[in-house]
Amino acid sequence: MRISPELRRKLISVAAVSAALLTAAPASVAVAQESAPTPAAVPAARTEAAPGTAAERLIVGYKSGAEEAKSNKAAAADAKAKAEKTGEDVDFQRRLGTGAALVELGTDPTREDVADVVAQYQADPQVAYVVPDRLNKPAAVTPNDTEYSKQWDLFEPTAGMNVPAAWDTTTGTGVTVAVIDTGYVTHSDLAANIVGGYDFISDTAVSVDGNGRDSNPADPGDWYNAGECGAGIPASNSSWHGTHVAGTIAAATGNGKGVAGVAHGAKISPVRVLGKCGGYDSDIIDAITWASGGTVSGVPANTNVAKVINMSLGGSGACSTATQSAINGAVNRGTAVVVAAGNENQNVSGASPANCNNVISVAATNRAGSRASYSNYGTLVDIAAPGGETRTSTANGILSTLNSGTKTPSGENYAYYQGTSMATPHVAGLAALMKSANSALTPAQIESAIKANARALPGTCSGGCGAGLADAAKTVQAVKGGSSTGTVFSSTTAVAIPDNGAAIESPISVTGRSGNAPSALQVGVDITHTYRGDLVIDLVAPDGSAYRLKSAASDSADDVKTTYTVNASGESANGTWKLRVQDTAAQDTGTLNGWTLTF
Repeated sequence: MRISPELRRKLISVAAVSAALLTAAPASVAVAQESAPTPAAVPAARTEAAPGTAAERLIVGYKSGAEEAKSNKAAAADAKAKAEKTGEDVDFQRRLGTGAALVELGTDPTREDVADVVAQYQADPQVAYVVPDRLNKPAAVTPNDTEYSKQWDLFEPTAGMNVPAAWDTTTGTGVTVAVIDTGYVTHSDLAANIVGGYDFISDTAVSVDGNGRDSNPADPGDWYNAGECGAGIPASNSSWHGTHVAGTIAAATGNGKGVAGVAHGAKISPVRVLGKCGGYDSDIIDAITWASGGTVSGVPANTNVAKVINMSLGGSGACSTATQSAINGAVNRGTAVVVAAGNENQNVSGASPANCNNVISVAATNRAGSRASYSNYGTLVDIAAPGGETRTSTANGILSTLNSGTKTPSGENYAYYQGTSMATPHVAGLAALMKSANSALTPAQIESAIKANARALPGTCSGGCGAGLADAAKTVQAVKGGSSTGTVFSSTTAVAIPDNGAAIESPISVTGRSGNAPSALQVGVDITHTYRGDLVIDLVAPDGSAYRLKSAASDSADDVKTTYTVNASGESANGTWKLRVQDTAAQDTGTLNGWTLTF
Protein backbone atom coordinates (compact mmCIF):
# COMPACT_ATOMS: atom_id res chain seq x y z
CA MET A 1 0.00 0.00 0.00
CA ARG A 2 1.36 3.44 -0.92
CA ILE A 3 0.90 6.29 1.55
CA SER A 4 1.37 9.74 0.05
CA PRO A 5 3.80 12.25 1.62
CA GLU A 6 0.84 14.55 2.28
CA LEU A 7 -0.91 11.83 4.25
CA ARG A 8 2.24 11.15 6.25
CA ARG A 9 2.58 14.87 6.99
CA LYS A 10 -0.94 15.06 8.29
CA LEU A 11 -0.80 12.00 10.54
CA ILE A 12 -3.51 12.27 13.14
CA SER A 13 -2.52 11.49 16.67
CA VAL A 14 -4.74 8.48 16.96
CA ALA A 15 -2.45 6.74 14.49
CA ALA A 16 0.62 6.95 16.72
CA VAL A 17 -0.36 6.28 20.29
CA SER A 18 2.88 7.46 21.83
CA ALA A 19 3.17 10.69 19.85
CA ALA A 20 -0.32 11.93 19.16
CA LEU A 21 -3.47 13.24 20.70
CA LEU A 22 -4.15 9.77 21.96
CA THR A 23 -1.61 8.93 24.66
CA ALA A 24 -3.05 5.67 25.83
CA ALA A 25 -2.62 2.36 27.51
CA PRO A 26 -2.52 -0.40 24.88
CA ALA A 27 -5.94 -1.03 23.39
CA SER A 28 -5.78 -4.65 24.43
CA VAL A 29 -5.44 -3.79 28.12
CA ALA A 30 -8.64 -4.67 29.95
CA VAL A 31 -9.91 -2.85 33.02
CA ALA A 32 -7.13 -2.76 35.60
CA GLN A 33 -7.90 -4.90 38.63
CA GLU A 34 -6.22 -2.79 41.29
CA SER A 35 -8.80 -1.29 43.60
CA ALA A 36 -9.70 2.32 42.96
CA PRO A 37 -10.46 4.82 45.71
CA THR A 38 -14.05 4.80 46.89
CA PRO A 39 -15.77 7.96 45.63
CA ALA A 40 -17.10 10.51 48.03
CA ALA A 41 -20.78 9.94 48.58
CA VAL A 42 -22.94 12.04 46.33
CA PRO A 43 -24.58 14.45 48.77
CA ALA A 44 -28.33 14.32 49.19
CA ALA A 45 -30.17 17.49 48.35
CA ARG A 46 -30.30 19.84 51.31
CA THR A 47 -33.70 20.36 52.83
CA GLU A 48 -32.62 23.33 54.94
CA ALA A 49 -31.30 26.64 53.72
CA ALA A 50 -27.91 27.59 55.08
CA PRO A 51 -27.82 30.62 57.38
CA GLY A 52 -27.71 33.82 55.38
CA THR A 53 -28.77 32.13 52.15
CA ALA A 54 -30.53 34.44 49.73
CA ALA A 55 -34.18 33.52 49.24
CA GLU A 56 -36.74 34.83 46.78
CA ARG A 57 -39.77 34.04 48.95
CA LEU A 58 -40.58 33.92 52.66
CA ILE A 59 -43.26 32.10 54.64
CA VAL A 60 -44.67 34.33 57.37
CA GLY A 61 -46.72 32.88 60.21
CA TYR A 62 -48.85 35.39 62.13
CA LYS A 63 -50.09 34.93 65.68
CA SER A 64 -53.64 33.62 65.89
CA GLY A 65 -55.14 36.91 67.06
CA ALA A 66 -53.54 39.03 64.35
CA GLU A 67 -55.73 40.47 61.58
CA GLU A 68 -53.06 39.39 59.06
CA ALA A 69 -53.65 35.75 60.09
CA LYS A 70 -57.24 35.94 58.82
CA SER A 71 -57.31 38.59 56.10
CA ASN A 72 -55.40 38.43 52.83
CA LYS A 73 -55.96 42.17 52.46
CA ALA A 74 -54.33 42.78 55.83
CA ALA A 75 -51.40 40.48 54.98
CA ALA A 76 -50.91 42.31 51.67
CA ALA A 77 -50.98 45.67 53.46
CA ASP A 78 -48.42 44.41 55.95
CA ALA A 79 -46.13 43.27 53.11
CA LYS A 80 -46.43 46.71 51.54
CA ALA A 81 -45.54 48.32 54.86
CA LYS A 82 -42.45 46.12 55.19
CA ALA A 83 -41.47 47.11 51.65
CA GLU A 84 -41.68 50.81 52.49
CA LYS A 85 -39.54 50.35 55.59
CA THR A 86 -36.81 48.32 53.89
CA GLY A 87 -36.87 49.75 50.38
CA GLU A 88 -37.15 46.20 49.02
CA ASP A 89 -39.85 44.55 46.91
CA VAL A 90 -42.15 42.64 49.26
CA ASP A 91 -45.44 41.30 47.85
CA PHE A 92 -48.09 39.06 49.38
CA GLN A 93 -48.68 36.08 47.08
CA ARG A 94 -51.17 33.70 48.71
CA ARG A 95 -52.36 32.00 51.87
CA LEU A 96 -50.95 28.55 52.64
CA GLY A 97 -53.07 25.73 53.97
CA THR A 98 -51.65 26.29 57.44
CA GLY A 99 -52.81 29.91 57.40
CA ALA A 100 -49.29 31.30 56.91
CA ALA A 101 -48.66 33.96 54.26
CA LEU A 102 -46.32 33.50 51.29
CA VAL A 103 -44.51 36.72 50.34
CA GLU A 104 -42.20 37.29 47.39
CA LEU A 105 -39.07 39.44 47.51
CA GLY A 106 -38.61 40.37 43.88
CA THR A 107 -35.90 39.27 41.44
CA ASP A 108 -32.52 38.00 42.70
CA PRO A 109 -32.50 39.60 46.17
CA THR A 110 -29.13 39.64 47.92
CA ARG A 111 -28.54 38.07 51.31
CA GLU A 112 -28.52 41.57 52.78
CA ASP A 113 -31.89 42.36 51.18
CA VAL A 114 -33.40 39.21 52.65
CA ALA A 115 -31.91 39.90 56.06
CA ASP A 116 -33.48 43.40 56.10
CA VAL A 117 -36.95 42.06 55.33
CA VAL A 118 -36.65 39.17 57.78
CA ALA A 119 -35.60 41.59 60.50
CA GLN A 120 -38.70 43.70 59.91
CA TYR A 121 -40.99 40.70 60.22
CA GLN A 122 -39.13 39.40 63.29
CA ALA A 123 -39.56 42.78 64.99
CA ASP A 124 -43.32 42.72 64.40
CA PRO A 125 -45.13 41.54 67.59
CA GLN A 126 -47.92 40.03 65.43
CA VAL A 127 -45.51 37.66 63.66
CA ALA A 128 -44.97 34.19 65.12
CA TYR A 129 -42.25 33.11 62.66
CA VAL A 130 -40.66 33.95 59.31
CA VAL A 131 -38.71 31.31 57.32
CA PRO A 132 -37.37 31.05 53.76
CA ASP A 133 -39.44 29.22 51.15
CA ARG A 134 -36.75 26.67 50.35
CA LEU A 135 -36.29 24.78 47.10
CA ASN A 136 -36.07 21.03 47.62
CA LYS A 137 -34.77 18.55 45.07
CA PRO A 138 -34.75 14.79 44.71
CA ALA A 139 -31.75 13.23 46.40
CA ALA A 140 -28.95 12.61 43.93
CA VAL A 141 -28.47 8.94 43.14
CA THR A 142 -25.05 7.35 42.82
CA PRO A 143 -25.00 5.36 39.55
CA ASN A 144 -25.00 1.59 39.98
CA ASP A 145 -22.57 1.10 37.08
CA THR A 146 -20.04 -1.49 38.23
CA GLU A 147 -16.94 0.51 37.23
CA TYR A 148 -18.23 3.92 38.35
CA SER A 149 -16.03 3.92 41.47
CA LYS A 150 -12.99 4.07 39.16
CA GLN A 151 -14.19 7.20 37.34
CA TRP A 152 -12.36 9.71 39.55
CA ASP A 153 -12.60 12.19 36.68
CA LEU A 154 -16.33 12.60 37.30
CA PHE A 155 -16.61 12.90 41.08
CA GLU A 156 -13.36 13.22 43.03
CA PRO A 157 -13.34 16.56 44.87
CA THR A 158 -9.71 17.37 44.08
CA ALA A 159 -9.60 17.13 40.30
CA GLY A 160 -12.88 15.61 39.20
CA MET A 161 -15.27 17.67 37.08
CA ASN A 162 -18.15 17.73 39.61
CA VAL A 163 -20.45 15.90 37.21
CA PRO A 164 -22.89 13.99 39.48
CA ALA A 165 -24.35 17.17 40.96
CA ALA A 166 -25.18 18.36 37.43
CA TRP A 167 -27.34 15.26 36.90
CA ASP A 168 -29.89 16.67 39.35
CA THR A 169 -30.69 19.21 36.62
CA THR A 170 -30.08 17.37 33.35
CA THR A 171 -28.47 14.31 31.81
CA GLY A 172 -28.27 15.67 28.26
CA THR A 173 -31.63 14.48 26.97
CA GLY A 174 -32.56 15.83 23.54
CA VAL A 175 -29.00 16.63 22.43
CA THR A 176 -26.92 14.79 19.83
CA VAL A 177 -23.12 14.91 20.00
CA ALA A 178 -21.16 14.08 16.84
CA VAL A 179 -17.92 12.24 17.59
CA ILE A 180 -15.71 12.93 14.58
CA ASP A 181 -13.13 10.19 15.04
CA THR A 182 -12.37 6.55 14.12
CA GLY A 183 -16.00 5.48 14.06
CA TYR A 184 -17.75 3.13 16.48
CA VAL A 185 -17.22 -0.51 17.41
CA THR A 186 -20.29 -2.10 18.96
CA HIS A 187 -20.42 -1.94 22.75
CA SER A 188 -23.43 -2.90 24.89
CA ASP A 189 -22.71 -0.11 27.41
CA LEU A 190 -23.06 2.50 24.67
CA ALA A 191 -25.39 1.01 22.05
CA ALA A 192 -28.58 2.49 23.50
CA ASN A 193 -27.26 5.99 22.88
CA ILE A 194 -25.90 5.52 19.35
CA VAL A 195 -27.78 7.10 16.44
CA GLY A 196 -26.98 7.21 12.74
CA GLY A 197 -23.67 8.62 11.62
CA TYR A 198 -21.53 8.42 8.48
CA ASP A 199 -18.18 7.18 7.17
CA PHE A 200 -16.46 10.10 5.44
CA ILE A 201 -13.17 8.37 4.61
CA SER A 202 -12.90 8.55 0.84
CA ASP A 203 -9.45 6.92 0.36
CA THR A 204 -9.67 3.13 0.61
CA ALA A 205 -6.01 2.95 1.72
CA VAL A 206 -7.08 4.85 4.84
CA SER A 207 -10.55 3.37 5.30
CA VAL A 208 -9.39 -0.31 5.25
CA ASP A 209 -13.04 -1.35 5.12
CA GLY A 210 -12.97 -2.08 1.41
CA ASN A 211 -14.91 0.97 0.26
CA GLY A 212 -15.12 4.73 0.34
CA ARG A 213 -17.77 6.91 1.85
CA ASP A 214 -20.97 5.29 3.05
CA SER A 215 -23.56 5.40 5.80
CA ASN A 216 -21.80 2.80 7.97
CA PRO A 217 -19.43 4.43 10.51
CA ALA A 218 -18.34 1.09 11.99
CA ASP A 219 -14.69 1.04 13.09
CA PRO A 220 -12.88 -1.91 11.40
CA GLY A 221 -9.63 -1.15 13.28
CA ASP A 222 -6.83 1.32 12.60
CA TRP A 223 -3.78 -0.91 13.26
CA TYR A 224 -0.64 -0.58 11.16
CA ASN A 225 2.75 -2.21 10.76
CA ALA A 226 6.12 -0.63 11.57
CA GLY A 227 7.09 1.92 8.93
CA GLU A 228 3.70 1.71 7.22
CA CYS A 229 2.74 5.23 8.29
CA GLY A 230 6.17 6.77 7.85
CA ALA A 231 9.82 6.02 8.47
CA GLY A 232 10.59 5.34 12.12
CA ILE A 233 6.96 5.03 13.21
CA PRO A 234 6.54 1.74 15.10
CA ALA A 235 3.67 -0.67 14.68
CA SER A 236 0.46 -0.04 16.58
CA ASN A 237 -2.62 -2.05 17.48
CA SER A 238 -6.09 -0.73 16.74
CA SER A 239 -7.03 2.03 19.14
CA TRP A 240 -10.88 1.97 19.03
CA HIS A 241 -10.37 5.62 19.86
CA GLY A 242 -13.79 6.89 18.80
CA THR A 243 -15.53 4.33 20.99
CA HIS A 244 -13.51 5.35 24.05
CA VAL A 245 -14.32 9.03 23.42
CA ALA A 246 -18.02 8.25 22.91
CA GLY A 247 -18.21 6.33 26.18
CA THR A 248 -16.91 9.27 28.17
CA ILE A 249 -19.63 11.45 26.67
CA ALA A 250 -22.65 9.16 26.79
CA ALA A 251 -22.09 5.64 28.09
CA ALA A 252 -25.38 4.25 29.40
CA THR A 253 -25.71 5.00 33.11
CA GLY A 254 -27.65 3.31 35.88
CA ASN A 255 -27.75 0.07 33.91
CA GLY A 256 -25.83 -2.00 36.45
CA LYS A 257 -22.74 -2.41 34.30
CA GLY A 258 -19.63 -0.66 33.11
CA VAL A 259 -19.09 3.09 33.26
CA ALA A 260 -21.18 6.25 33.41
CA GLY A 261 -21.22 8.92 30.69
CA VAL A 262 -20.98 12.64 31.42
CA ALA A 263 -24.16 13.29 29.39
CA HIS A 264 -25.70 9.83 29.47
CA GLY A 265 -29.07 11.14 28.31
CA ALA A 266 -27.56 12.47 25.09
CA LYS A 267 -27.11 10.60 21.81
CA ILE A 268 -23.87 9.93 19.93
CA SER A 269 -23.60 10.20 16.16
CA PRO A 270 -20.35 8.45 15.11
CA VAL A 271 -18.72 10.23 12.18
CA ARG A 272 -15.72 8.34 10.82
CA VAL A 273 -12.78 10.35 9.45
CA LEU A 274 -9.73 8.57 10.91
CA GLY A 275 -8.45 5.23 9.66
CA LYS A 276 -5.07 3.68 9.00
CA CYS A 277 -2.37 6.33 9.53
CA GLY A 278 -4.86 9.10 10.25
CA GLY A 279 -7.21 11.12 8.11
CA TYR A 280 -7.33 13.93 5.57
CA ASP A 281 -8.41 17.51 6.22
CA SER A 282 -10.86 17.25 3.32
CA ASP A 283 -12.77 14.39 4.96
CA ILE A 284 -12.77 16.14 8.35
CA ILE A 285 -14.07 19.36 6.76
CA ASP A 286 -16.97 17.51 5.15
CA ALA A 287 -17.68 15.72 8.42
CA ILE A 288 -17.86 19.00 10.36
CA THR A 289 -20.21 20.42 7.76
CA TRP A 290 -22.50 17.39 7.61
CA ALA A 291 -22.60 16.76 11.37
CA SER A 292 -23.78 20.33 12.00
CA GLY A 293 -26.56 20.14 9.41
CA GLY A 294 -24.74 21.51 6.38
CA THR A 295 -24.91 20.06 2.88
CA VAL A 296 -22.16 17.83 1.46
CA SER A 297 -22.35 16.83 -2.19
CA GLY A 298 -23.12 13.15 -2.67
CA VAL A 299 -23.97 12.60 1.00
CA PRO A 300 -27.58 12.23 2.21
CA ALA A 301 -28.94 14.94 4.50
CA ASN A 302 -28.15 14.38 8.16
CA THR A 303 -31.22 13.35 10.15
CA ASN A 304 -29.32 13.49 13.46
CA VAL A 305 -27.92 17.02 13.41
CA ALA A 306 -25.50 17.56 16.29
CA LYS A 307 -25.51 20.61 18.53
CA VAL A 308 -22.08 19.59 19.85
CA ILE A 309 -19.10 18.27 17.88
CA ASN A 310 -16.20 16.45 19.59
CA MET A 311 -12.89 16.37 17.71
CA SER A 312 -10.22 14.52 19.67
CA LEU A 313 -7.82 14.77 16.75
CA GLY A 314 -5.29 17.12 15.25
CA GLY A 315 -2.09 17.79 13.39
CA SER A 316 0.65 20.38 13.29
CA GLY A 317 0.65 23.81 11.69
CA ALA A 318 -1.62 26.82 11.47
CA CYS A 319 -5.37 26.53 11.21
CA SER A 320 -6.07 26.41 7.49
CA THR A 321 -8.59 28.72 5.88
CA ALA A 322 -10.48 25.65 4.64
CA THR A 323 -10.82 24.14 8.13
CA GLN A 324 -11.70 27.48 9.68
CA SER A 325 -14.44 27.94 7.10
CA ALA A 326 -16.00 24.59 8.04
CA ILE A 327 -15.83 25.41 11.77
CA ASN A 328 -17.38 28.84 11.21
CA GLY A 329 -20.18 27.23 9.24
CA ALA A 330 -20.91 24.77 12.03
CA VAL A 331 -20.92 27.47 14.70
CA ASN A 332 -23.16 29.67 12.57
CA ARG A 333 -25.59 26.75 12.36
CA GLY A 334 -25.63 26.61 16.17
CA THR A 335 -23.20 23.76 16.81
CA ALA A 336 -20.48 24.07 19.47
CA VAL A 337 -17.13 22.63 18.36
CA VAL A 338 -14.91 21.13 21.09
CA VAL A 339 -11.32 20.23 20.15
CA ALA A 340 -8.36 18.54 21.87
CA ALA A 341 -5.41 20.87 22.48
CA GLY A 342 -2.89 18.15 21.60
CA ASN A 343 -0.34 15.97 23.38
CA GLU A 344 3.00 17.37 22.30
CA ASN A 345 3.75 19.36 25.48
CA GLN A 346 4.05 22.49 23.37
CA ASN A 347 2.14 25.67 22.69
CA VAL A 348 -1.23 24.93 21.18
CA SER A 349 -0.65 27.69 18.62
CA GLY A 350 1.14 25.04 16.54
CA ALA A 351 -1.64 22.45 16.72
CA SER A 352 -4.63 22.47 14.37
CA PRO A 353 -7.64 22.53 14.64
CA ALA A 354 -7.15 23.43 18.32
CA ASN A 355 -5.65 26.77 17.24
CA CYS A 356 -8.63 27.68 15.07
CA ASN A 357 -11.11 30.38 16.02
CA ASN A 358 -14.62 29.52 17.23
CA VAL A 359 -13.57 26.27 18.92
CA ILE A 360 -13.39 25.30 22.59
CA SER A 361 -9.80 24.14 22.95
CA VAL A 362 -9.28 21.67 25.83
CA ALA A 363 -6.09 20.93 27.78
CA ALA A 364 -5.71 17.83 29.97
CA THR A 365 -5.19 17.61 33.73
CA ASN A 366 -4.04 14.70 35.86
CA ARG A 367 -5.58 13.25 39.01
CA ALA A 368 -3.89 15.90 41.15
CA GLY A 369 -5.37 18.70 39.06
CA SER A 370 -2.14 19.81 37.41
CA ARG A 371 -1.56 20.04 33.68
CA ALA A 372 -0.75 16.56 32.43
CA SER A 373 2.89 16.31 31.36
CA TYR A 374 1.96 15.65 27.72
CA SER A 375 -0.76 18.30 27.34
CA ASN A 376 -0.36 21.29 25.08
CA TYR A 377 -0.85 24.70 26.66
CA GLY A 378 -0.99 28.39 25.81
CA THR A 379 -3.25 31.40 25.47
CA LEU A 380 -5.42 29.67 22.88
CA VAL A 381 -6.46 27.00 25.39
CA ASP A 382 -9.96 27.76 26.64
CA ILE A 383 -10.49 25.25 29.44
CA ALA A 384 -8.93 22.23 31.15
CA ALA A 385 -10.58 18.90 31.95
CA PRO A 386 -9.48 15.51 33.29
CA GLY A 387 -7.35 13.68 30.75
CA GLY A 388 -5.46 11.39 33.10
CA GLU A 389 -1.80 10.50 33.47
CA THR A 390 -0.81 6.85 33.79
CA ARG A 391 2.93 7.06 34.52
CA THR A 392 2.55 6.01 38.14
CA SER A 393 -0.70 4.04 37.93
CA THR A 394 -2.97 2.89 35.13
CA ALA A 395 -5.92 3.76 37.39
CA ASN A 396 -4.98 7.42 37.08
CA GLY A 397 -6.12 7.34 33.47
CA ILE A 398 -9.64 7.79 32.10
CA LEU A 399 -11.72 4.62 32.03
CA SER A 400 -14.17 4.16 29.17
CA THR A 401 -15.68 1.76 26.65
CA LEU A 402 -13.33 -0.14 24.33
CA ASN A 403 -12.73 -3.40 22.44
CA SER A 404 -10.17 -6.12 23.13
CA GLY A 405 -9.27 -6.73 19.48
CA THR A 406 -5.67 -5.95 18.60
CA LYS A 407 -6.42 -5.57 14.89
CA THR A 408 -10.05 -6.31 14.07
CA PRO A 409 -12.98 -6.15 16.50
CA SER A 410 -13.21 -8.80 19.18
CA GLY A 411 -14.89 -8.72 22.59
CA GLU A 412 -16.04 -5.51 24.22
CA ASN A 413 -14.18 -4.30 27.29
CA TYR A 414 -13.12 -1.16 29.16
CA ALA A 415 -9.69 0.43 29.36
CA TYR A 416 -7.81 3.38 30.81
CA TYR A 417 -6.46 5.90 28.30
CA GLN A 418 -4.76 9.23 28.83
CA GLY A 419 -4.63 12.28 26.60
CA THR A 420 -6.27 15.52 25.60
CA SER A 421 -8.39 13.17 23.50
CA MET A 422 -9.84 12.01 26.81
CA ALA A 423 -10.21 15.51 28.29
CA THR A 424 -12.16 16.81 25.29
CA PRO A 425 -15.22 14.51 25.59
CA HIS A 426 -15.63 15.64 29.21
CA VAL A 427 -16.17 19.17 27.92
CA ALA A 428 -18.28 18.02 24.96
CA GLY A 429 -20.44 16.13 27.45
CA LEU A 430 -20.73 19.26 29.57
CA ALA A 431 -21.77 21.26 26.48
CA ALA A 432 -24.50 18.67 25.87
CA LEU A 433 -25.73 19.00 29.46
CA MET A 434 -25.85 22.78 29.04
CA LYS A 435 -27.71 22.63 25.74
CA SER A 436 -30.21 20.21 27.25
CA ALA A 437 -30.75 22.49 30.26
CA ASN A 438 -31.15 25.57 28.07
CA SER A 439 -31.77 24.94 24.37
CA ALA A 440 -31.45 28.64 23.52
CA LEU A 441 -27.72 28.74 24.28
CA THR A 442 -25.47 29.68 21.36
CA PRO A 443 -22.01 28.14 20.89
CA ALA A 444 -20.45 31.42 22.07
CA GLN A 445 -22.60 31.40 25.20
CA ILE A 446 -21.69 27.78 25.88
CA GLU A 447 -17.99 28.60 25.67
CA SER A 448 -18.36 31.73 27.77
CA ALA A 449 -20.36 29.97 30.50
CA ILE A 450 -17.91 27.05 30.70
CA LYS A 451 -15.08 29.52 31.23
CA ALA A 452 -16.94 31.81 33.61
CA ASN A 453 -17.93 28.93 35.87
CA ALA A 454 -14.62 27.06 35.90
CA ARG A 455 -12.73 26.68 39.15
CA ALA A 456 -9.06 27.33 39.70
CA LEU A 457 -6.81 24.36 38.97
CA PRO A 458 -6.04 22.57 42.22
CA GLY A 459 -2.56 21.92 40.84
CA THR A 460 -0.25 23.83 38.51
CA CYS A 461 -0.18 24.65 34.82
CA SER A 462 2.90 26.11 33.23
CA GLY A 463 2.14 27.87 29.97
CA GLY A 464 -1.60 28.41 30.38
CA CYS A 465 -4.61 26.10 30.78
CA GLY A 466 -7.38 28.54 29.96
CA ALA A 467 -9.98 29.57 32.51
CA GLY A 468 -9.26 26.62 34.83
CA LEU A 469 -10.84 23.24 35.49
CA ALA A 470 -14.33 22.82 34.06
CA ASP A 471 -17.03 22.46 36.73
CA ALA A 472 -20.12 20.68 35.40
CA ALA A 473 -22.51 21.32 38.28
CA LYS A 474 -21.70 25.01 38.62
CA THR A 475 -21.94 25.59 34.88
CA VAL A 476 -25.23 23.75 34.41
CA GLN A 477 -26.74 25.50 37.40
CA ALA A 478 -25.73 28.83 35.90
CA VAL A 479 -27.32 28.21 32.51
CA LYS A 480 -30.50 26.33 33.31
CA GLY A 481 -33.69 27.93 32.13
CA GLY A 482 -32.20 31.19 30.96
CA SER A 483 -29.14 33.21 30.11
CA SER A 484 -26.14 31.90 31.94
CA THR A 485 -23.45 34.15 30.76
CA GLY A 486 -24.01 37.02 33.14
CA THR A 487 -24.48 40.59 32.01
CA VAL A 488 -23.23 41.27 28.49
CA PHE A 489 -22.07 44.71 27.35
CA SER A 490 -21.35 45.04 23.65
CA SER A 491 -20.27 47.30 20.83
CA THR A 492 -21.52 46.60 17.31
CA THR A 493 -19.93 49.65 15.71
CA ALA A 494 -17.55 48.55 12.96
CA VAL A 495 -14.11 50.16 12.98
CA ALA A 496 -11.63 49.83 10.10
CA ILE A 497 -8.14 48.59 11.04
CA PRO A 498 -5.56 50.47 8.96
CA ASP A 499 -2.76 48.53 7.31
CA ASN A 500 0.48 48.78 9.31
CA GLY A 501 -0.91 51.87 11.02
CA ALA A 502 -1.91 53.39 14.30
CA ALA A 503 -3.96 51.43 16.79
CA ILE A 504 -7.74 51.84 16.74
CA GLU A 505 -9.91 51.73 19.85
CA SER A 506 -13.54 50.76 20.37
CA PRO A 507 -15.23 51.75 23.67
CA ILE A 508 -17.85 50.00 25.79
CA SER A 509 -19.42 51.83 28.72
CA VAL A 510 -20.10 49.54 31.68
CA THR A 511 -22.62 50.74 34.24
CA GLY A 512 -24.74 49.28 37.00
CA ARG A 513 -22.07 46.93 38.31
CA SER A 514 -20.74 46.90 41.86
CA GLY A 515 -17.17 46.36 42.97
CA ASN A 516 -14.45 45.06 40.73
CA ALA A 517 -14.53 43.15 37.47
CA PRO A 518 -14.39 39.32 37.70
CA SER A 519 -11.26 37.21 37.69
CA ALA A 520 -12.58 35.49 34.54
CA LEU A 521 -13.85 38.45 32.54
CA GLN A 522 -14.93 37.22 29.09
CA VAL A 523 -13.85 39.35 26.13
CA GLY A 524 -15.51 38.33 22.88
CA VAL A 525 -13.76 39.60 19.73
CA ASP A 526 -15.07 39.60 16.14
CA ILE A 527 -12.43 40.80 13.67
CA THR A 528 -12.31 40.22 9.93
CA HIS A 529 -8.72 40.33 8.67
CA THR A 530 -6.77 38.70 5.84
CA TYR A 531 -3.67 37.89 7.94
CA ARG A 532 -4.41 37.74 11.64
CA GLY A 533 -0.75 37.26 12.53
CA ASP A 534 -0.29 41.00 11.98
CA LEU A 535 -2.67 41.91 14.77
CA VAL A 536 -1.95 42.98 18.34
CA ILE A 537 -5.06 43.15 20.55
CA ASP A 538 -5.34 44.67 24.03
CA LEU A 539 -8.16 45.16 26.50
CA VAL A 540 -7.88 48.59 28.14
CA ALA A 541 -9.49 48.99 31.56
CA PRO A 542 -11.20 52.23 32.69
CA ASP A 543 -8.02 53.33 34.53
CA GLY A 544 -5.90 52.84 31.40
CA SER A 545 -4.34 49.51 32.37
CA ALA A 546 -3.82 47.31 29.31
CA TYR A 547 -4.24 43.54 29.16
CA ARG A 548 -2.63 41.82 26.17
CA LEU A 549 -5.09 39.45 24.49
CA LYS A 550 -3.08 38.67 21.38
CA SER A 551 0.43 39.38 20.16
CA ALA A 552 1.66 39.51 16.58
CA ALA A 553 2.77 36.11 15.29
CA SER A 554 3.47 34.11 12.14
CA ASP A 555 -0.13 33.13 11.58
CA SER A 556 -1.45 33.42 8.03
CA ALA A 557 -5.03 32.41 8.80
CA ASP A 558 -7.92 34.83 8.43
CA ASP A 559 -9.97 36.58 11.13
CA VAL A 560 -10.06 36.63 14.92
CA LYS A 561 -13.42 35.39 16.16
CA THR A 562 -12.91 34.10 19.66
CA THR A 563 -13.40 34.75 23.38
CA TYR A 564 -10.50 35.64 25.68
CA THR A 565 -10.50 35.29 29.47
CA VAL A 566 -8.91 38.10 31.51
CA ASN A 567 -8.24 38.29 35.23
CA ALA A 568 -9.55 41.82 35.73
CA SER A 569 -10.27 41.46 39.44
CA GLY A 570 -8.03 44.44 40.20
CA GLU A 571 -10.11 46.79 38.06
CA SER A 572 -13.31 48.65 38.85
CA ALA A 573 -16.13 47.13 36.86
CA ASN A 574 -17.89 50.39 35.98
CA GLY A 575 -16.37 52.77 33.49
CA THR A 576 -15.30 52.90 29.86
CA TRP A 577 -13.48 49.80 28.66
CA LYS A 578 -11.75 49.79 25.29
CA LEU A 579 -10.58 47.19 22.82
CA ARG A 580 -7.35 48.35 21.18
CA VAL A 581 -6.31 46.74 17.88
CA GLN A 582 -3.22 47.46 15.80
CA ASP A 583 -2.03 46.04 12.48
CA THR A 584 1.77 45.82 12.76
CA ALA A 585 2.75 44.78 9.21
CA ALA A 586 2.04 45.77 5.62
CA GLN A 587 -0.24 44.37 2.90
CA ASP A 588 -3.30 43.21 4.86
CA THR A 589 -6.29 45.07 6.24
CA GLY A 590 -9.34 44.29 8.30
CA THR A 591 -12.27 45.47 10.38
CA LEU A 592 -13.23 45.22 14.02
CA ASN A 593 -16.87 44.21 13.56
CA GLY A 594 -17.71 44.31 17.25
CA TRP A 595 -16.81 43.00 20.67
CA THR A 596 -18.38 42.08 24.00
CA LEU A 597 -17.63 42.07 27.73
CA THR A 598 -19.42 39.43 29.80
CA PHE A 599 -19.46 39.94 33.57
